[in-house]
Amino acid sequence: MKRTILAACIGAASQAMAQAPDTRLEHVLVTVPIHKKAAETALPVTVLSGDELQRLASSTLGETLGDKPGISNSSFGPGVGRPVIRGQAGPRTVNLSNAIAAGDVSSLSPDHAVGIEPMLAETVEVLRGPSTLLYGGGAIGGVINTIDNRIPAKRIDGIQGAVEYRYDDAPEMNTGVLKLEGGAGDFAFHVSGTFRDFDDMSIPGLAIDEEAVEMQEELLGGHDEDHEGEEHDEEEFENSDGFIANSNGDSDVFNIGGSYHFGERDFIGFSYNSFETNYGIPPGAHEHGHEEEHEGEEHEGEEHGEEEEEEEIIRINLQQERYDTQLHMHDIVPGFIDVARAYLTYTDYEHVELEGTEIGTQFSRETYEGRMELVREGANHGVLGLQFKGDEFSAIGEEAYVPETDSVEWGGFYVQDFHAGDWQFEAGGRLDYVERDPATGLEEDFTSHSLSGSALYPINESLSLGVSLSRSERAPSTEELFSNLNNSEEELVTHAATGIIEIGDPNLDTEVSLNGDLSLTWQGEKSFAELTFFYNSLSDYIFLLNTGGEVDETPVYEYEQDDADFYGVEFESSFDLATLAGGNLALGIFGDMITGEFDSAGDVPRLPPMRVGSELSWRSDSLGAYVRVLNASDQDNPGDFETETEGYTRWDGGIDYNLQFSGGTELLAFLKLKNISDEEIRLSTSFLRNFAPQAGESVEAGLRLTF
Repeated sequence: MKRTILAACIGAASQAMAQAPDTRLEHVLVTVPIHKKAAETALPVTVLSGDELQRLASSTLGETLGDKPGISNSSFGPGVGRPVIRGQAGPRTVNLSNAIAAGDVSSLSPDHAVGIEPMLAETVEVLRGPSTLLYGGGAIGGVINTIDNRIPAKRIDGIQGAVEYRYDDAPEMNTGVLKLEGGAGDFAFHVSGTFRDFDDMSIPGLAIDEEAVEMQEELLGGHDEDHEGEEHDEEEFENSDGFIANSNGDSDVFNIGGSYHFGERDFIGFSYNSFETNYGIPPGAHEHGHEEEHEGEEHEGEEHGEEEEEEEIIRINLQQERYDTQLHMHDIVPGFIDVARAYLTYTDYEHVELEGTEIGTQFSRETYEGRMELVREGANHGVLGLQFKGDEFSAIGEEAYVPETDSVEWGGFYVQDFHAGDWQFEAGGRLDYVERDPATGLEEDFTSHSLSGSALYPINESLSLGVSLSRSERAPSTEELFSNLNNSEEELVTHAATGIIEIGDPNLDTEVSLNGDLSLTWQGEKSFAELTFFYNSLSDYIFLLNTGGEVDETPVYEYEQDDADFYGVEFESSFDLATLAGGNLALGIFGDMITGEFDSAGDVPRLPPMRVGSELSWRSDSLGAYVRVLNASDQDNPGDFETETEGYTRWDGGIDYNLQFSGGTELLAFLKLKNISDEEIRLSTSFLRNFAPQAGESVEAGLRLTF
């Protein structure tokens, strides 16, 4: 039935294409340096900016992007929301801040937050398929670049900025946003920041799906019923009704930067970023190993109960400091090197996992990253680039299952486009060298190469056909290689966020992706539609395999390799229907579907379900309103040892009013109604779906003053 609905939506959009205007409206891309507009590339790109970004911006990057076709949110309670692109997450999805990696440890574990603040973004660009070659062959899933102008790229005359406050009643979340920019002559500055605090998230019904949790334990190789009664008493898995316990938190983000402009488009700039957050992990989400529980049997009951209660209150306190330098120069050697860009970034990241008042595990990461691009403009664009990254990672504490590891990565790439009649072609290549040196002494190095090609053909002034192919190669990550390596059975450490023992393999090979995209894009004066089919065949795909063994009743998983295939379809559109009551009435139809299968290990786990949605909006010069519905199917192919997830239908709506003042000052008031029907929503992409559903019905309201 859902497939029929998706086909009907695509058919309706095809009819609308023939009737709508044909003038292109394009976004100027930043992340693809050899192109100026999205229409000039066949590479799959999703852009959030302007009013759309302002409406969708949320407290996490995953929630901000999670309803866009091909992108999902993998939440771990309200404090964490990581993007999933075409079913790929972790090290296969790279999060960038102003073209440089975020420098956090979000890819290491699903309970680790991404160190990027979406509320400060001016644009978010998502690259999928071959376009990721510009930022790393390992970004097999995709690249997300959040751009916030902390280093002003243009001269600014006078002072401009914005102040915003918003309140969301589901988590009782207060958010404040400040942005101030200015300049005089050749100097420009930028100051921005956010503060946020939130209480426990309100939800419909019980937080923990106890039936699903029991089923999950059975699938994982579960515990004997008698032992379950001893190990998991009611206090340890105490359920909450109407809210998610210990899901409160706060965050503070601060940016300051400046730039000196010494030519028409030339500048050098510096910036400093501070990112701090403290958030709770919902009860039952973390497993702390059974060794301590067995030891606890020797203590008095009261003392043991106190220890268990204290262990159950888990919080993460995260602090990150980042320093950026950028240099942009033009007309270096006109006709040969028209633009030269250089980036240099240092990031100092640390977070501690607090168990009550005790520090359980401390993670730290220092990264040094540099990037240089030499661009040739004109009829045939080209970019030659070099990228370097140094990484010092350590984890100390009772849950530190990955050894201290130093990594060095070098990458060189070249991308060129050229024209032949109406066709536009693009081809590129990348060579990467990765060296990982753990404290255990088993150094591993990998050399990989990636290739991409694309073709874009304009069928007519409004309709274009795009084809892109790529071969990408990814070196294994630190945790895939070295988790619990050289630990005896008694020393094996449980990964608390997943509740299993993960064992790495230093003999893993690189992972190779062969990806193809076929897209049909139509764009009119006020309307657009895009339909994309993709197929991604991965050789030596790295994943965790359940060995069937247990240590202290904790399942043991090992990193293994198997071939896997991912394929799916994405559709997004917006059609200008009519002029009504002085405003424009528009209808958007969107949807996506993805399937992932191993050659010998069944379905790929934690994939998003098929989704179909629609949005009806009306907007005049000062007033706007919308109503939106998203229907997600059951995820009944959850993968081995995973529980199924029920589908849902989510309704959202909103209204905003823009008041103009003299001198260019604007006041925007907005009201959002989210999950209007109070639907219980558990995301199949989330490790925490059986412990913490998404927010229930809520109202979000705010004011934004722009000057």
